[in-house]
Amino acid sequence: MAKTRTNSETVSILHTLHTNQKAPGARVYRVFRFSHHPKMRSNMSQDKEANEIAVNTTETVVSTPTDVTTAETKTDGSPETNAAPAAAKKKKNKKKKKITSIDSSYPDGVFPEGEWQEYPLEINSYRTSSEELRYLDNQRNNHWQDFRKGAEIHRRVRHKAQSSIRPGMTMTEIADLIENSVRSYAAADHTLKAGIGFPTGLSLNEIAAHYTPNAGDKLVLGKDDVMKVDIGVHVNGHIVDSAFTMTFDDDHKYDNLLKAVKEATNTGVREAGIDVRLNDIGAAVQEVMESYEMEIGGKTYPIKCIRNLNGHNIGDYVIHSGKTVPIVANGDMTKMEEGETFAIETFGSTGNGYVIPTGECSHYALSEEYKQARVGTDRAKQLLKTIESNFGTLPWCRRYLDRVGEEKYLLALNQLVRAGAVQDYPPITDRAGSYTAQFEHTILLHPHKKEVVSRGDDY
Repeated sequence: MAKTRTNSETVSILHTLHTNQKAPGARVYRVFRFSHHPKMRSNMSQDKEANEIAVNTTETVVSTPTDVTTAETKTDGSPETNAAPAAAKKKKNKKKKKITSIDSSYPDGVFPEGEWQEYPLEINSYRTSSEELRYLDNQRNNHWQDFRKGAEIHRRVRHKAQSSIRPGMTMTEIADLIENSVRSYAAADHTLKAGIGFPTGLSLNEIAAHYTPNAGDKLVLGKDDVMKVDIGVHVNGHIVDSAFTMTFDDDHKYDNLLKAVKEATNTGVREAGIDVRLNDIGAAVQEVMESYEMEIGGKTYPIKCIRNLNGHNIGDYVIHSGKTVPIVANGDMTKMEEGETFAIETFGSTGNGYVIPTGECSHYALSEEYKQARVGTDRAKQLLKTIESNFGTLPWCRRYLDRVGEEKYLLALNQLVRAGAVQDYPPITDRAGSYTAQFEHTILLHPHKKEVVSRGDDY
């Protein structure tokens, strides 16, 4: 969680670091999923407590029966005009079942494994055989099951989201849909045991990352929007970080953008492995991504990697830990190592391929030095205690403070930011009018193979 200084300017963006890319002094962000849409104004009204999401407990996604409007016929041949209203009333009164804990589907505590892939380097071929026994021993470690449990929750939640999200919904409705589903599947008695790994990212169009709605946000999803959906799920601090992009237009004009980014992410996953140099992954991703172009309104746009966004290590209760995985060649000769967990994520853009911070912030996290920070007022100290006890080192947003009962906290929150106890994370945005897309997977580097733990039928 470092700050990067560019030309003596300190940039308050999560995980910024210098690289030796082509642009001198370029700011590089390891994305953390935070912030508010720059076009929206926020008021200080508090969100009402979100209702529990009602779904069928035996299915990943609820299937709503199609309304039947065909009129029944009386014995004399005349139509029964009140049949449809009666059916509608019956349907309205029918109670839906709530989501139950994911543990109820896996009572033995053994969760589905992800997609297994061989390591790419020939020098690692010995691992498939000689490391097999050590892998079986490692299987006893609970953290593998924690990741798999989180991944299964992630798959079910995103399946629900993909089948439910439609233009016309507010961003708050979408965020509540996703986050309440995560909470219900995790069914933990404390947020630090299991649940949301970071605020749900719902960034639109030129905003590449770090937008989630604040209280009072009335932004509505449009038919021509390109929405990045970035969801985090943790179990005992082991975070599954995976993202996808949704579009809703009838003419499929964004298809090449999504295809480019999805293939680039899969390339990054395929190239990753023990002893692989980070630069080599970035070079492979860039080659795939920038082989694509797309046409909008009769104009052709090359698809560019967003060169100052990266994948990253994942640590316990720490979404960005240590290493970054570039999506362009940057000369970083650092190697991946056995036992590490990585989020492989790529971003494509029709704009400049470079993002800057802009807009109102919604996302925050405790800084690495928060315990040494000098916090002035009693109210700020009390807020810091609330943050530490509820979220620890996991990131959070204002809606989560609302949820735990905090009110009129903005002044104290700003004091914590100024004191260095809390880091704020504004949205990161490419050129106005451009479109950006994202896909992301979490991978586990086992001794003998890598496990794409977040892989699903969708991506």
